[in-house]
Amino acid sequence: MAEKMNLEIVTPYSKVLDMEVDEVTATGKLGEFGVLPGHAPFLTSLKIGELAYKNNGITEHMALNWGYFEIKDDRIIVLVETAETPEAIDVERAKAAQGRAEEALKKLDPEDKQFKIYEAALERALIRMQVAAKAARK
Repeated sequence: MAEKMNLEIVTPYSKVLDMEVDEVTATGKLGEFGVLPGHAPFLTSLKIGELAYKNNGITEHMALNWGYFEIKDDRIIVLVETAETPEAIDVERAKAAQGRAEEALKKLDPEDKQFKIYEAALERALIRMQVAAKAARK
């Protein structure tokens, strides 16, 4: 059994990460999951959430925005709309987005088309702040 897996994270704009890792956890549509070397092949969709990977005892976190996660033969490919490292996250901007989304949600009915859009914006802002806070605690 392999001791490492190759993790590749790609957005429509660039390859964000390509490295060997010890383990990965991510947020799928059905909840959080983790993979270790030797994991059975599978493909799943990702929701707005956090991806964490561990390499040589050091855990790193990223904020992801919808996509797909595939593992096969100890190679993980993550295709997502956006992937942000804690250093790339502007916390003040995320707080402002949170405020705008919360205000809009107060005025909208859950049946309104815009409700889901603002709900996703709120979720993105919260995940971004969560990931940035984890890096600040290091």
